[in-house]
Amino acid sequence: MTSMSRARVARRIAAGAAYGGGGIGLAGAAAVGLLLAEARLARRHVNGVGEHHRAPHADGRYGRTYDAPGTPAAQPLRLVLLGDSTAAGQGVHRSGQTPGALLASGLAAVAERPVELRNVALPGAQSDDLDRQVALILGSSDQVPDICVIMIGANDVTHRMPPTRSVRHLSAAVRRLRTAGAEVVVGTCPDLGTIEPVPQPLRWLARRASRQLAAAQTIGVIEQGGRTVSLGDLLGPEFEENPRELFGPDHYHPSAEGYATAAMAVLPTLCAALGLWPAEEERPDVSRREGFLPVARAAAEAASEAGTEVTAAMPTGPRGPWALLKRRRRRRVEETEPSRSAPDQASA
Repeated sequence: MTSMSRARVARRIAAGAAYGGGGIGLAGAAAVGLLLAEARLARRHVNGVGEHHRAPHADGRYGRTYDAPGTPAAQPLRLVLLGDSTAAGQGVHRSGQTPGALLASGLAAVAERPVELRNVALPGAQSDDLDRQVALILGSSDQVPDICVIMIGANDVTHRMPPTRSVRHLSAAVRRLRTAGAEVVVGTCPDLGTIEPVPQPLRWLARRASRQLAAAQTIGVIEQGGRTVSLGDLLGPEFEENPRELFGPDHYHPSAEGYATAAMAVLPTLCAALGLWPAEEERPDVSRREGFLPVARAAAEAASEAGTEVTAAMPTGPRGPWALLKRRRRRRVEETEPSRSAPDQASA
């Protein structure tokens, strides 16, 4: 599917989500029987490995270096993760290997402030669980998070949730968080076409469906004032080339190295959303094919290239709302964190 075709599909899905339209199928009805049969086989393979379904607990305070005696007191930044097993960190065994811990560590190092991490993501969650997760965050404390990271969408594809419904739930969650005063970064649906147990043609259809959903998610998030980062690398080309290194033992959830790859893609956008990135990094770099595009086209391009950020840039014009497409230089988390910035949380 070309970028322009994906942009048209993404626009239709986002419009249906915004105006209550019906579901737009991501696979033909004739393929449903085959898809379900192959999905059952793949799910049995994944679930039969014996991996537990709990993610390590990583909540707590990171960057305690900046709490040391003699250093200026700084209020901690409040970081919250919402979403599914990817956000929770299922598939690894140590809290410091989860995406929440990696992002909190990197953010503390860049901001030179402690970071309080809370993770309410639920393994197996679909986008309709975001309402409950947002309620947990906004209803349990008088302090609004400084920034929220949402990773969601894979289970929507595998459970065939209509994409309009999926985007509607995500957009509502972003709107509630932004209205409350939190910055929001969404890691869009990863490329599901490289999961090892999944055979063809399900693999091709899963890739197509996940990329279409990622593009539609981007449009919905940008309209509500959030930012997106494409997580194609999470289950994309780098995983396909290095499955033993980047997939976890169940061949479905990422390994520690895989989560580090995702964290490297998301961290720069977190920093930019909080005003922590150098000003020169915020200007589009023509040599990296960055620039201003209609939102739907930016969303389609981002869905095809992992690590690509999309953020609102201009008011609506004749061609609709515009966005800034950024291909930020990735930096390994360990390159940005000081010697004892994580994981040194109190409660994990």
